Amino acid sequence: MVEKGRRGTGVASLMDLFRSDIYWNCRKEGQTSTGPRGRLENFLGQSGNNICADCGSPDPKWVSISLGVFICIKCSGVHRSLGVHISKVLSVKLDEWTDEQVDTLTGLGGNTGANMKYEAFIPDYIRKPRPDSSIEDRSDYIRRKYEMHQFFNSDEQLFCPFPYQGLPSPPGQGGPSSSHPSIPLEKRHYEKQTTSHRLYGLGQAFRNSWRKKDPEHKAPKKSSSSAGMIEFVGLIKVNVVKGTNLAVRDVMTSDPYVLLALGQQSVKTRVIKNNLNPVWNERLMLSIPEQIPPLRVIVYDKDTFSTDDFMGEAEIDIQPLVSAAIAHENSTLNEPKQLGKWEASKENTLVKDSIITLTDGKVIQEVSIKLQNVERGVLEIMLECVPLSQ
Repeated sequence: MVEKGRRGTGVASLMDLFRSDIYWNCRKEGQTSTGPRGRLENFLGQSGNNICADCGSPDPKWVSISLGVFICIKCSGVHRSLGVHISKVLSVKLDEWTDEQVDTLTGLGGNTGANMKYEAFIPDYIRKPRPDSSIEDRSDYIRRKYEMHQFFNSDEQLFCPFPYQGLPSPPGQGGPSSSHPSIPLEKRHYEKQTTSHRLYGLGQAFRNSWRKKDPEHKAPKKSSSSAGMIEFVGLIKVNVVKGTNLAVRDVMTSDPYVLLALGQQSVKTRVIKNNLNPVWNERLMLSIPEQIPPLRVIVYDKDTFSTDDFMGEAEIDIQPLVSAAIAHENSTLNEPKQLGKWEASKENTLVKDSIITLTDGKVIQEVSIKLQNVERGVLEIMLECVPLSQ
């Protein structure tokens, strides 16, 4: 009886603890102390996620959230060139993560689960890249793996069972390299498919190619022979701050968004409805190729039932910013300092001088620029250059 009474007292004490504010406060603190970043770091530490899914480089710092894989900085450049409809790349350290994004990533299974799907069948003539592989080898393999689905798990390939060389390429995508003849093993794999599966694959392929068409502006089409085969020297983080006095395209107002293009890459902001003075404060990121092109900034008015209307454009030379970032990387300077200046003049479209500064250890540049080939409009953006070593 005494023992029973002690158990009853213990259960009552435990129930009191569950009801207490202290218990629930501790629970909330435990949940918020980890947060999305902590959950992401824990997932990164799991077996298989601590190396690049594509080349095996250790300690990957980039993620394709749409494919569910952790990748290295070199492979991330190729992933970016595929387009966000195939691979949307985020940084483990530089991007802000939400719980929903981490849920999406973990739900895809990480590197092990993704490679079981995308590397189920690798022909003998294909070699997976190594950490020291060239950008050409990475690009060829990654495009075969994720864009062409050449190594796809046959159980999941029923929606598109034809060998890729037998299907017309979707818009903006290239077929496999013509230097490799068809392999008998692939032919046998094709012949195993039933007629109904083939017909279903044709219909699905048609619907998929139709879905990829987007009324909004697209970057110029690129050939598969050159896309992705680019060395990158760093990253540029672009904060699209706001637009002022933009052009009217919808009777009295506009629904503007901004598209950024750097070489073969392009990203865009969200659309802001009915606003000629939109405030985006939206941060976007692009890889900087070795041959540094100007950053193109294009503003569009979003239309639902017709082609989006042009609202002006501008070009920004980012070479001085990159040079300043590289120079700072090799110095011990940490205190705030002006590193360069792009002066406003009649020869350019700057509203005011654009200053490159070192602030909190970051090399940044504020740009206020008039939009061109349009009746009016000013765009304010902030640039930050991050060298690859960071």
